[in-house]
Formats: sequence, structure tokens, C-alpha cells
Amino acid sequence: MIDFEKRHHPFEGCFNFRDIGGYPTKHGRKIRWGRYFRAGRQDRMTLADLDRFAELGIRTQIDLRRPDELEDQGRGPLEALGTRYEWHSVIPPGGSAILDKTVGHGISGERYLRYLDFDPSPWQNVFGILANAEHHPLLVHCTAGKDRTGVTTAFLLTILGVERALIEADFLLTNRDQPRHIEFLEGKGLSTGSASAMGHGVPEDAMTVFLEGMEQEHGGVLAYLRKIGVDEKQQEAIREALLED
Repeated sequence: MIDFEKRHHPFEGCFNFRDIGGYPTKHGRKIRWGRYFRAGRQDRMTLADLDRFAELGIRTQIDLRRPDELEDQGRGPLEALGTRYEWHSVIPPGGSAILDKTVGHGISGERYLRYLDFDPSPWQNVFGILANAEHHPLLVHCTAGKDRTGVTTAFLLTILGVERALIEADFLLTNRDQPRHIEFLEGKGLSTGSASAMGHGVPEDAMTVFLEGMEQEHGGVLAYLRKIGVDEKQQEAIREALLED
């Protein structure tokens, strides 16, 4: 069992916000706590949330959302707290419609694989930031903090040497915060019933299918990252920044 309660930050207006610290690697090291956080949108955070967020000391916000999401939701309140904002959209304008046509509407491991058919420069930029410890602690997020954020985190955990079974288990922690998220949305009249339950969780096999597809199509996560320019020097810098001695 993963210690969800220890790593989860139950903000009132921001969901799926958690720390990846403490996970062991294949080489006997552990991920540092308080360095990499993953989450959903922050524009609904309360004043109490912002006070609590400030205590985390997060220096950099990496936003993976599409341009239309950014226009609709805004950049959020974190810059006012001194957090540096970085926008690296991994799905281009019109990309979601292309994904719907290619793999069907709805979340799946196949859909995650097709993210990689788009321009890889956002991934290059994200991992360039991760390789510079001066940007840490940092927060990576999209809108719900589960799909684009989940793929980015799976890439990172692979670089750090975390076992695949644990990567898949971490991904599924997203579903632990969904009842609270759905209650929040319904309370504000923003979503109802089973539709929200289907729309805000992740399928249990999505990360498994994605990682298997990475092996088949790219020779694995590390091979893909090297192919797009995230070389061994950068990967080693990420390990040194995020792993305990």
C-alpha cells in the first residue's frame, strides 16, 4: 500500500495535489520529499489554500495545459506568491480533436501514446527545467492533474529508477481524490452524478497500456527521452536533484 495520506495535500479548491517523495528506486536510493509535486488546476484555491501552499516553498510552476484551457482558467494565483510560471503545452491547438479521431474520445493508454505524435519540444523543455535544481521545488500540473501530468510523472519516475509496478500504483492514486473532487464540483453546480465520476478518474489499465506501448513503439521511456534530446547528462542531473544521497 502506498502512503496516500502522507503524500496527498487536501487543498479545499485544488485536487489531486501530491508529493512523489519517499519512493524507492532500483538502485537503493529514495526520492526526496518536498521537491516534485503534481496536481490539477489551482484557480479555485481558497485563501487558506494559498497560505498552506506558500509553506511548501515551491519555486516553479510547470503548466501543461492547452491554450484554450489556459484562456478559460487563467494562469492561477501562484505567481503572486513568488512562484515562477512556465507554460509548456504538450497538446497543441486542435490536438484533442486529433486524438479523438485517432483513438476515440475518453482516457486510455492508447491516447497517452498518441500525445507523443505531437511536437516533442514541450517535453524537452519540461525535463530541462527538472534537470536544474535551482528550479526546485516545483509543481507540474494540467487541468485535472491526471493524464498529461500522469505521463510526465511516469517519465520522471522512470528516469529516477522507480519500478514499473510502483509507477502504475502512483498513477492510480489519482482516483483516491476523485470522490472529494466530484463532491466539490457538484456543490458548485459544475458537474453531476456518474458522468463526473467517469470524467475525472483514470482507467486502471491506462498506465500499463501506455508503458507497454512505450516499449513496443520506442524501446522504452528512457530511449524515447534520449531520442527527443533528453540525454543521459540531463537524466543524471535529474537524479542528482531529486534523489537522496
